[in-house]
Amino acid sequence: MKILILGAGQVGRTVARHFSREEANDVTVVDNDEDVLRDLQDRLDVHTVVGNAAYPSVLQAAGAAEADILVALTNSDEVNMMACEVAFWQFRTPTKIARIRSSEYTGRPQLFSEQAIAVDVFISPEQLVTEYIERLIHNPGALQVLEFAAGRVRLAGVRAARGAPLIGHSLRELPEHLEEVETRVVAIYRGGRSVHPDGDTVIEEGDEVFFLAARDHVHRVIAELRKEDTRVRRVMIAGGGNIGLRLARALEPSTQIKLIEHDARRARLVSEQLQNAIVLCGDAADEELLIEENIDSTDVFAAVTNSEEANILSAMLAKRLGARKVMALVNRPSYADLAESTSIDVAIAPQTITIGSLLAHVRRGEVVRVHSLRRGAAEAIEAIARGEEVSSRVVGRMVGEIALPEGAAIGALVRGEEVIIAHHDTRVRSNDHLIVFLSDRRHIEAVERLFTRAAP
Repeated sequence: MKILILGAGQVGRTVARHFSREEANDVTVVDNDEDVLRDLQDRLDVHTVVGNAAYPSVLQAAGAAEADILVALTNSDEVNMMACEVAFWQFRTPTKIARIRSSEYTGRPQLFSEQAIAVDVFISPEQLVTEYIERLIHNPGALQVLEFAAGRVRLAGVRAARGAPLIGHSLRELPEHLEEVETRVVAIYRGGRSVHPDGDTVIEEGDEVFFLAARDHVHRVIAELRKEDTRVRRVMIAGGGNIGLRLARALEPSTQIKLIEHDARRARLVSEQLQNAIVLCGDAADEELLIEENIDSTDVFAAVTNSEEANILSAMLAKRLGARKVMALVNRPSYADLAESTSIDVAIAPQTITIGSLLAHVRRGEVVRVHSLRRGAAEAIEAIARGEEVSSRVVGRMVGEIALPEGAAIGALVRGEEVIIAHHDTRVRSNDHLIVFLSDRRHIEAVERLFTRAAP
């Protein structure tokens, strides 16, 4: 697949790295900064073109006429939209995705169509990150919470804690612990290495456990892997930028919010847009300020400023001063791993979250949703089983009969409104939505082939 990426910022570079690792992809990156592109070309197997991403001549040189998909990720909403317009009218590029930050645009979806602005899909990283953090806050104890099938199914990652009911017990014993709740453990990571889960696998303290369950059952399963976490009532947010403001606005109807913003003018603007939250002008890494604002009674401290160094430091300080759970927004993957090796509970990588929303449009077959996990090493996908037994590799077969690659597991099926946790004898029907976990994303092509109709 020929993929054209416009913009070599943090997100653009991460997307280029992700796609270029797959042999089937031919990736070209466009940016104004020649030095950045030279460095990118030294590190990755990509083509590069220097220039303004919205110029017809630059898009032509980058191969827009032959591209299967264009992903506009520059820092300018207007450049991204214009690039999609030019790609459509000048080169008829089939699929055009644009990063659009401003709610002035995203709040008016009627702007995006072939009759208006030729953007097939727009993504708002700030909104995606906000929704991701919100799910984490509403599911205390989880490291990751991802949605499939319009929210009916959730995939959650939890670190098993000392004293939890399931510690020292095998997965076979799960039904005894969880009456009337069905779940499927699809992956376990122990000491950074993948452990294949089966009925005899015993959960150990510190294991990172990924499981699938219906949305309403996630809390029950988390409680088996951690001591019962109380509902989040008090949240402190460091940073009043787009993410901080969106998060405070989403949480304030049900949660006590305190937001700390360093810039006085921005703090005043944020306070005018919030109803119940308390907005403080100050430094989130100021120990006296945090103590004065009762950080020791805070359930969640979320550092979401534009500075990842400030986020890491303020989150570590908040944890030391007594915050129950701390999160830090971290752009660089190396920083994210470093942060989670300290006292920080969750390091949030915006690029990883954004990539998931892009992958569904790049994956072949009937793939409708993709989530990237463990810094891009693993993936969870939602794919639709189409056709009849003679034309499909999955329809009419039991889960245990499907030729999945190593490290892949079908965790759940969604049939209409019904969520079915998959067992080896569960039979797949046409139009079922299957949730598949891959511990090694290098096998993604084999999974894609399963959901591509075979010749009868």
